[in-house]
Amino acid sequence: MTAHLARSRRTMALPFGIALASALAFLPNVTASAADGAAGAPAVQGRAAAAADGPELSYVVNVRPGHGASRAVLRAISDAGGSVVTSYDQIGVIVVHSANAGFAEEIRTVRGVESAGATRTAPLPAQSTTDTGKPTPLTAAQVKAAAARAGAGQDPLEPQQWDLPAIKADKAHELTLGSRHVTVAVIDTGVDDTHPDIAPNFNRAASVNCVSGKPDTTDGAWRPGAAESPHGTHVAGEIAAAKNGIGMTGVAPGVRVAGIKVATTEGFFYTEAVVCGFVWAAEHHVDVTNNSYYTDPWYFNCTDDPDQRALVDAVSRASQYAERKGTVNVAAAGNESYDLASDSIVDPSSPNDTKPVPRTVDPAVCKDIPTQLPGVVTVAATGAKGIKSSFSNYGLGTIDIAAPGGDATAFQPPAPPATNGSILGTLPGGSWGYMSGTSMATPHVVGVAALIKSTHPGASPAQVKALLYKGADATPCTDPYDVDGDGRIDAVCAAGNGKTGFYGVGIADALNAVRK
Repeated sequence: MTAHLARSRRTMALPFGIALASALAFLPNVTASAADGAAGAPAVQGRAAAAADGPELSYVVNVRPGHGASRAVLRAISDAGGSVVTSYDQIGVIVVHSANAGFAEEIRTVRGVESAGATRTAPLPAQSTTDTGKPTPLTAAQVKAAAARAGAGQDPLEPQQWDLPAIKADKAHELTLGSRHVTVAVIDTGVDDTHPDIAPNFNRAASVNCVSGKPDTTDGAWRPGAAESPHGTHVAGEIAAAKNGIGMTGVAPGVRVAGIKVATTEGFFYTEAVVCGFVWAAEHHVDVTNNSYYTDPWYFNCTDDPDQRALVDAVSRASQYAERKGTVNVAAAGNESYDLASDSIVDPSSPNDTKPVPRTVDPAVCKDIPTQLPGVVTVAATGAKGIKSSFSNYGLGTIDIAAPGGDATAFQPPAPPATNGSILGTLPGGSWGYMSGTSMATPHVVGVAALIKSTHPGASPAQVKALLYKGADATPCTDPYDVDGDGRIDAVCAAGNGKTGFYGVGIADALNAVRK
């Protein structure tokens, strides 16, 4: 059983899509740099005497939060050949560039430095040869045929959205579409806010480009470039596509959505960008973040490796800071059919920005970040039959909740009038298309969390998560699990303490989310 996986490895793109005959003109991405919203340390240039015997890489240097880096630490960074890009003093994370191959090892010996490591293995900027997995649009005739099946009160493409009734979102919308006082941020490849299904709900003030590790608030900087992945735009539509008589309907079509772009042009989600994204969300009153990616270049970051431990430390600080400021963070479980609760996992893809070296990792010390960080809601995917998607990672004690993420139509065909087993979403330029993955499951849970926050505006992140889990539809293990019908068991589901390895507490329920 194989699948075409996109760069983020949180999305499995299939060659299906829906295009609007009169698609809107796409606005180009803007990449001018402007620091905004970060507590910035002054740029410090390394001394000429410092070694510069390697490619220039990006690093995070983690110090005690809340006080900023000491002069001694800043001097040591300079002496080791580093230049400070920005500093997030509130969480004690400093982003540094250096061409000194020994920079991290040297700076880790400095008093006041708690951890430090390279955020990549490829030189700045990284290059990728991996396909972005863009879906293929359908014809205008197919759009017209889909719209003809819409009933009273439905958006034209809603009959193709089998995933909405699967979580009772259609019933929830009879009570509320969600509150415009609630903002969801899509931390991803960028969001096309000119899309007719996204524009009515877009929150520009909470949107930013974080790719460099520091905020760029240039108008439109949060949009994907013409050759970049549509992933973030697809996710944004799943969450908050407006119920406006155009296209599709989001899970929470009345809430606002922001774009926090953290992926490079080549599609890499590096630590410094992810840290910037979480801190930005925290400082801009974002209620829920969608994280359908893993932090490159390591699929699993092992805390017994000093470089990788620094990345775990930095992203953990940022995500927990966002939660303390009122944000619920939700992340995709991944698309490799890994049992994240097993004793060992073979990771063939890391580091993915240079030459991967297959390795066997211990899940007890090696974590997918931000997916497996404390406090983050981890989401598995289900298909149109309501069972685990063929590709979805799983694991008892790791998966918190499940939601529709789609699957191969041959494995889990939807009930008519829907015709595709993948998930419909918005695409840049004013079109719509299908994708599958835990990337697509996560925005369903994010949308339900946004509806909970709309119904209970004073709820803390802990309370929103408690209501999310309490309202989920308990789902027993699928046993035996033979999703492709070839007579062989594809995965084994464990259960215990009211959870299962496939579905966690169960499948997200939007109707329960809006009941007071």
